[in-house]
Amino acid sequence: MLVFAIPLAFLIADGAWKRLALIGVVMLILIVELLNTAFEKLSDRVTTATDPQIGFVKDLGSAAVGLSLLLAGVVWLLALAEWLGLL
Repeated sequence: MLVFAIPLAFLIADGAWKRLALIGVVMLILIVELLNTAFEKLSDRVTTATDPQIGFVKDLGSAAVGLSLLLAGVVWLLALAEWLGLL
């Protein structure tokens, strides 16, 4: 995803800060996804039994990934709308 985001950011955005924002939100997704995977692996290592508290922690990690995806989508849509002259 990052491989496609970098050239597209240079195509869509004209300012350095806009390019940084477009690339940064994609990197944020990768960071949050790595942390979520680490939480899940650690919780699976602690116990293999079904525990509601561990399930809640996993759900919070998934919610964090979802929010980072939502943020990235909004940033990219705004940049595309500006590039297309809709804003």
